Amino acid sequence: MNNPTVSLVNTEALNPVTTQTWANGRHVVRCVKAIQETWDVKTFCFMAEQPVMFFFKPGQFVTLELEIDGEQIFRSYTISSSPSVPYSFSITVKRAPGGLVSNWLHDNMVEGTELAVHGPVGQFNCIDYPADKVLMLSGGVGITPLMSMMRWYFDTNAGVDVEFIHSARSPRDIIYHRELEHIFSRIPEFKLHIVCEHSDKLGEAWFGFRGFLTKPMLELMAPDFMEREVYCCGPTPYMNAVKKLLKDNGFDMSRYHEESFGATPVDVQEEVVEFAEQALEDAEAIQASDMLRVDFSSTGKSVQIVPGETVHAAASKLGLHIPKACGMGICGTCKVLKVSGDVEMTHNGGITDEDVEEGYILSCCSVPQGDVVVEY
Repeated sequence: MNNPTVSLVNTEALNPVTTQTWANGRHVVRCVKAIQETWDVKTFCFMAEQPVMFFFKPGQFVTLELEIDGEQIFRSYTISSSPSVPYSFSITVKRAPGGLVSNWLHDNMVEGTELAVHGPVGQFNCIDYPADKVLMLSGGVGITPLMSMMRWYFDTNAGVDVEFIHSARSPRDIIYHRELEHIFSRIPEFKLHIVCEHSDKLGEAWFGFRGFLTKPMLELMAPDFMEREVYCCGPTPYMNAVKKLLKDNGFDMSRYHEESFGATPVDVQEEVVEFAEQALEDAEAIQASDMLRVDFSSTGKSVQIVPGETVHAAASKLGLHIPKACGMGICGTCKVLKVSGDVEMTHNGGITDEDVEEGYILSCCSVPQGDVVVEY
């Protein structure tokens, strides 16, 4: 009997990958598809004109650079696709009543539309916190970063035990419903639970969990939730309720991770107002000798600021508009080059160590510690 022949791969015949890969910065992309997920939610898929492999950590986000009614607008959205499908990326957007950007995207973003994006950035991801057992909790459109993570787990055959709990207003508001059913029907270690606040007004019946997520519900769906790494994203009241539930049960909050950018909560807004009022009173007591100078070398403008003010605030006093989206050092949109001087920068993942080494700072969260010169 003849021995079976073994076919060996000739590695010399393989062409090396020369496609560009994504790095944090500004990139021009075009919309290649718009998908109606639910009655008020759309997914927009983007690619580069020349092939680019969009590598990112599942859960990270990009900032869109748009022009709406002649005004430049920046807005951050989580990437909902997975890096396992690298030649494109997607965002999923819910139409918000009165929402300038979300409504514009729903009404104007069509196949062929070009725009610039900044990113990817963000510390909320499943790569930096590996775990064998995971609990994912999402509310409404907050499902997007968790969907990116689930698609990554599914596509890479990750050996992860996942309990996925999603809360929606009604059956017709369940985003990615069919895809979720498909994913969770094929992997025994992936378990899906959906909670609907109420049945659909259009008459669609709902036989699953109903109401708001509670401790008894959580114990039924994930009895071992105390042993899991938790990822949470949704409206602020939803995330606050989840955190309270976990803390009340003595959960180790170092294993809790949440998406942290979005609308500023009301209590934070009030705190900012109180701080501003106090700052005005304090400023009156500051002597001229305590003032700091910020120079913007490209425009030749300079301004004096009181200690504690940011570089971005200094620019605003001169009428200089440094693009900004999140205001919390997350999106990286307000990055500028610091020519000289020292600043204290408290960011949330919106800038790389390489950029910092080269002298770049995020103006929204960089406070001068003395006189500073910025290239802008």
